[in-house]
Amino acid sequence: MSRIGRSPIAVPSGVEVTLRDRSVEVSGPQGTLQRDLPAEITVRQLDGTLLVERPDDERNNRALHGLTRSLIQNMVTGVTAGFTKELEIVGVGYRAALKSPQQLELALGFSHPVVVDAPAGVSFEVPTPVRIVVKGIDKEAVGQVAADIRRVRKPEPYKGKGVRYAGEVVQRKAGKAAK
Repeated sequence: MSRIGRSPIAVPSGVEVTLRDRSVEVSGPQGTLQRDLPAEITVRQLDGTLLVERPDDERNNRALHGLTRSLIQNMVTGVTAGFTKELEIVGVGYRAALKSPQQLELALGFSHPVVVDAPAGVSFEVPTPVRIVVKGIDKEAVGQVAADIRRVRKPEPYKGKGVRYAGEVVQRKAGKAAK
């Protein structure tokens, strides 16, 4: 059996889980998340914990077992603590400015500023002009928005300029050898 799938999900106080026929809804202090479940996977609620179960050991059911458990765990974590992704900008003249908590303006060496709009449930913070914090309760949405911002100007391997995740190490290449 899946080691990830069989471990129970602890539901902290203040979080309410509603199980419908093929969906799960998690409400907490940060907000509410809802997700449809695969047809083969079942979720049971036992005194403060959730158990994710699969009907048999078919390959597809084994894969969905651990995935479903991880997605529900991320929903519980999201409505209690939320998720953040930090990005840093490297390059002379490269900077970020906050137009509103839902809109970010990036100057990344193009002839025009790049404006990024956040989807519902995701917000931005700019503590310094070279740091961006993406916040939200949905881990998937936060990660996708951070990846979209990074995609605007990926770190290049020669000078390392661009947008990167905080702590990301960029492999540098040697330039042309001088004569």
